[in-house]
Amino acid sequence: MEHLRLNGAYWGLTTLDVLGKLGAVDQDKVVSWIMQCQHESGGFGGNIGHDPHVLYTLSAIQVLALFDKIDVLDVEKVANYIASLQNEDGSFAGDIWGEVDTRFSYIAICSLALLHRLDKINVEKAVNYIVSCKNLDGGFGCTPGAESHAGQIFCCVGALAITGSLHHVDKDLLGWWLCERQVKSGGLNGRPEKLPDVENGGISDRPDDAVDVFHTYFGVAGLSLLEYPGLKAIDPAYALPVDVVNRIFLGK
Repeated sequence: MEHLRLNGAYWGLTTLDVLGKLGAVDQDKVVSWIMQCQHESGGFGGNIGHDPHVLYTLSAIQVLALFDKIDVLDVEKVANYIASLQNEDGSFAGDIWGEVDTRFSYIAICSLALLHRLDKINVEKAVNYIVSCKNLDGGFGCTPGAESHAGQIFCCVGALAITGSLHHVDKDLLGWWLCERQVKSGGLNGRPEKLPDVENGGISDRPDDAVDVFHTYFGVAGLSLLEYPGLKAIDPAYALPVDVVNRIFLGK
């Protein structure tokens, strides 16, 4: 899991914040470690000495946002790194090796929005590419023609929400597709005919499986969206607590 450590920091620390326990960690140590994960390109790797990728770059920005420490970044350098990964068709590569996925479109758009630098990319082309990945069932895939998947739908709908483009979503059709993901146990799957995964609470992907910080975070986030008592509200587009998002965009 060494290469995913920065993602793990985001999952774990955001869970703590939703639970109202972010003060339990040494913020200065975390921020210092995160900055050691930054590459000369401006992007972040999953750990110290690892290659940069947009996946880890967003996690770094999100954790710094939790701590109200985005000002430690050279924002222009980070924004230029992300913008350099946009392709001519509007899609985004995850890194210099060129893999394209709508996850990376969301990550790029979310990262730049949090940095107030969406003007660095061609937003219209980015939106058009995401729309080209919409399927007849109302869902979205990782590339045009790819199978609809709940994870990709989160990324695509989130990116469209951030860019003010939700009118491209067939809300009724997609809503039904998502409702049909619930199985008899109460859990939800990511695709038809698959086993349930955490979306409705819990700390492992399925009962009796080993727990992990990824599913703990998304379980707690799901409970937050369901307005479970004692949890801070989480923003469904930015995947950060609402108070953090308000601080960034509204100065509150």
